[in-house]
Parts: sequence; C-alpha cells; structure tokens
Amino acid sequence: MVQRPPAGTIPDAPGSYQFKDADGRVIYVGKARSLRQRLSNYFGSPAAMPPRTAQMVAAAESVEWIQVRNDVEALMLEYSLIKQHRPRFNIRLRDDKSYPFLAITTGDEWPRAMVMRGKKRKGVTYFGPYGHAYAIRETLDLLLRTFPIRTCSDNKFGHHQRLGRPCLLFHIEKCTGPCVGEVEKDEYDGLVDELIDFLCGETQTVVRRLEQQMAEAADELEFERAARYRDRLVSVRKAIEKQAVVTERPEDLDVIGIHGDDLEAAVQVFYVRRGRVMGRKGFVVDKVEDVTPEQLIGHVLEGLYYDADPSAVPKEVLVPDMPDDPDLYREWLTGQRRSNVSIRVPQRGDKRALQAMVTQNAKEEFVRHRLKRASDHNARARALNSLQEALDLPDPPLRIECYDMSHIQGSDYVGSMVVMEDGLAKKSEYRRFKIRDVPGNDDFAAMEEVLTRRLTALQVERERPLGDRPRKFNYPPNLLLVDGGKGQLSVAIKVVEDLGLEGEISVASLAKRFEEVFVPGQADPIRIPRQSEALYLLQRLRDEAHRFAIDYHRQLRGKRMTKSSIDDIPGLGPVRRKRLVKELGGVAAVKVASLADLVALPWLPDSVAIAVHETLHGPGGDGPATPGPGRDDD
Repeated sequence: MVQRPPAGTIPDAPGSYQFKDADGRVIYVGKARSLRQRLSNYFGSPAAMPPRTAQMVAAAESVEWIQVRNDVEALMLEYSLIKQHRPRFNIRLRDDKSYPFLAITTGDEWPRAMVMRGKKRKGVTYFGPYGHAYAIRETLDLLLRTFPIRTCSDNKFGHHQRLGRPCLLFHIEKCTGPCVGEVEKDEYDGLVDELIDFLCGETQTVVRRLEQQMAEAADELEFERAARYRDRLVSVRKAIEKQAVVTERPEDLDVIGIHGDDLEAAVQVFYVRRGRVMGRKGFVVDKVEDVTPEQLIGHVLEGLYYDADPSAVPKEVLVPDMPDDPDLYREWLTGQRRSNVSIRVPQRGDKRALQAMVTQNAKEEFVRHRLKRASDHNARARALNSLQEALDLPDPPLRIECYDMSHIQGSDYVGSMVVMEDGLAKKSEYRRFKIRDVPGNDDFAAMEEVLTRRLTALQVERERPLGDRPRKFNYPPNLLLVDGGKGQLSVAIKVVEDLGLEGEISVASLAKRFEEVFVPGQADPIRIPRQSEALYLLQRLRDEAHRFAIDYHRQLRGKRMTKSSIDDIPGLGPVRRKRLVKELGGVAAVKVASLADLVALPWLPDSVAIAVHETLHGPGGDGPATPGPGRDDD
C-alpha cells in the first residue's frame, strides 16, 4: 500500500499526480488545483473511501507528481498522461467503432471528396462524423451534381491523365474532368470552396445562386442549361432536407447526452452547425473509478476536445450536468477554440428538447450495447467459465438464481427470484414472494423466509409423482446469489445447510457495486476483474433482481393506496362492484345509499346488498329491509 509522503514535500500548487504499482507501472493519473490538498484525501481511512478508490490505493506502492503553472495546464497534462500510460484505474472512453467522415483533401492540387475513417491527417478538411458511411455517400452523390469535384483515387486520376480521356463521372456531369484539363484551376477551386461553405451550413447562398442562374438561362431561352440548374437545385434541396433543423437560429453547438449505470455509460454527441445536425458520434465510457455525474462530464469533454482543431470546437456546448469545475473547462475550451466558449445545461425551449433527444439516443445505445453482449453465445460461455474459475465452483453455473428484497420502512415487503440459464434470463422461471412472517424492517429475516420457502418447495416437488401437476420449483440452482454482503451470505448458508442442500447448491453474495463477491469459507471478498464477462453477468443479475422486486413492491403499494372501502365485501366481485358504482354514480354514492336503495337493485342479491350496507354502516344501521319485487327472500 502506498505510504504518505513526508510532510511539506507536496507542493500547494496545481499539477498532475500519478500512482504507481510495485512494478513501476502508472495505475492512476489525476489533476488538482492544489496537489497537497488533493493527495491528502488518499491517505485517510480506507473504510471512508469509495470502494474503487480504496482498491487503487491498496494496489499502489508510490505516488509522484508534476507541478505546472495553472489549472488548464494540469488538465492537459493529466489527459496526455492518461493517453500515454492507459492506467487501469482511470475512466476510459471506448469507441466501439471507427466513425466515417466526409473529407475533402484541400492540400492536394486537385482536391478530392471522399469518405475517410481513422486518425485525422493534415491538409484534409473533415465534416461529421456520421453514424453510417452510406449516409455520407448519399449526401455526396446529391452534391456532386452541383459541385462536380473529383472523387476518384490518385491512381485512377493519374491513369486517365495519361490516357487523355475522362472517366464516366465526367460524362454524367458528376466531375468537371480536371484530369484532362476540362476545367480551369481557379474555377475548380471555386467549386471546392463552395462545397466547403455548403457543408459548413452556408446553404442559402448556394440556393440563391442556382435560382439566379436558372432564371438567367430561362430568360436567355437556353432551356437545356436552365434544366441542368433546376436539377442541381433539386439535388441541393434534397441534401438540405437530410440535415435536420433543430434550433430556431443558425447556431453552432455540440450537444452531449449520457446514460449508464455504476460500471458503464453510453455517450452520444450531436454536432449542430448553423442550426442543423451535421454529424453525430457515440462511445462507451468504462467507469473504472468512482465518479459523480459532474466528474464524468469533465472526462467526456477532455476526450472530445483534447486533440480537436480550433474549428471543431463550437461556441456552445450543451451538457446534461455542469462539469465539476465549470470555469476550468470554459477556460480550457476557450483556449482550444481561440475564442469564447460557453458550457451550459439547457433549461427550456428547443435546446432543452434537443438535449432530451440526444440523451434518449444515449439510452437506446446503452440498451443496444448491453443486448449485444448478452446475445453473444461465446461471451456467455466465457462468462460462465470465468465465473466458475473466480468462485471456485465445481462446474460452470448453468442455472443461477438471484434474490433481492424491496420495501418501504417494512411495508409491502416483497422478495424476488430471477433465473438465468446458460447466461440468458429465463423469465418463465421468475418468482416473487410476499413476506408473511417478518414484522418491521429486517432484511436478514425476510431473506431467510424467501430462501426457506423456495428451497422447501424444491424438496416437496421432488417427492411428488411425475405428471402430478405443473412444477414451479423443481430445478435447483447451480449457484444461489443473494444481494448484499456477509450478513446475507450467512443467512443463505444457514438455510441451505438446514435443508441439507449444501453439497448440491453453491452460495455467494454480491456487494452493492459488484466489485466484491463473498463466498463461504473466505473472510476476504473476491474481486472479479473489470471488463470481464463474469462481472457483466453479475451486474445483469443484480439489475434484473432489483427491477423485478421493485415492480412487485410498487404493484402492491399501488393496490393498497387505491383500495376502496367496498373492495373486500363478500359476494361483491369485480363485475358486480363495477356495475354498482356505475349505477349509483360513484363510490361516495354507494357509501350513502340506504339499505332499501341497495335491495331495490334487481340484479344484486339481498344477501350481498345487506353485506354492503353492514360493511359501510354497521349492523342494523338502517333498519330491516323489504325484499325487492319478484325476488326470493333468502
């Protein structure tokens, strides 16, 4: 474990600090306004630290720091060190794919429009990124009719230059033929500049020019030329329609949306230029360290704009939460852009709606990310095998049951049991339990009741003849998981041993954040490596058990809170109750109705009418009733 540096050796100045392990590898990099104050937080009691921070301090053997002149330099140094060392305890931004850009090679003698991926190069102007390459190609195909610059490779360009004959694109008017001298250099550069302006959002200038050229050609009775301008105008307008207008004014801004859980988060970024969505990007954040939403926003901003060109940083960045140090990030982005940049959380209007839309996209991307991993058979097999190895189980746990409890101060106490077979949720085997014998708030006793009922039912069903009736608890779990720490584990062990199932069912408990798993016979928890499929499987189990318990608890609470005084009257079922309320005009009218009024209803038996009246008014509250006409006096 890292030792506290001697007093007075840590400077009270901004800088970046690095924790290193016994082999000298950097395992964590941070930044601070004051190195002395920040580092003192790491040398307190481990019990008071967040779990992942305590784990990092325990793994570290030394700490070093680099002093800089100001906070912005500290931020930039921190990110450059993270990129260089990739510390295992720092948050990581993982692109799940390489996003395509529409690129124009402005550094070439005859610039070319093309789809490009990967690292950005000098002498190339980029637009995007786009979600799919086909979206770029469709847009580019429309624009080439108006801005016919070359799209061919350098080899093909040189080949036709030597032939002295242009390719097919020249003949269909999607290229001006620079390879054979069909266009002057100044005219070609003008087309390139106009295309760049159009892609930057200057669309109305191009539209007005084409309209003017079409009108002039028509006035001169050159109808074929006018028709060509008309076709180009149609193509330009189609390209404009593909760019959704999302703000009332032609503004430049980036919108960030985030959705995730304790371990991962999906980030979506929409790039808005001149009020139109010009591109989007998404990636997944691995929350290796404990971070608040504000700290996470700061990490995302660093990842997005650290290597960005000044032109790629907009005037305004919309975020779901303000970063932990807003002034620092504003100053840094202003330096990146070389002009003022604002960071804010939209509160109303079209920007608020845009922020909500981007966040919804992040939520949907997070769900797709989780489903993609869950549906991969190889990933499930690796998860079960690694879980077997981590927990030292005799076999891979093909059937896992996870239990969780839910209540509010002991009311509507329920338990849930969710099942995974072969790494997939088996919802037909889910079970829910209403706690019967636990007064007040006692999670240990409630967990004992649920496990006892479930495993006792297993033993009872095993003794029944086959085909007796549908079996709900016939299959034992290979692994029984309970949500909690050592206390819940002790309860599970006791129930399994009392029922004589200890040789058949393995037991474990899950700590709240899943960094720790407790198993019988070991005082220390097991730490499953992050990014492992086993840890992901445990997370899914916890989330599903918690969701299932919460849903049942809310259902019971909703029924209790909306329960009517006429709900439990003998003989008054749902159909009769609905008809009674409808005919008398509401529950309040039923409460004030006399016994004679109730008995007078021809479809309501006298015994039920009397039961309704006595329930609401007490026995004899209205005197004896006279039987209704044409009805037997029962």
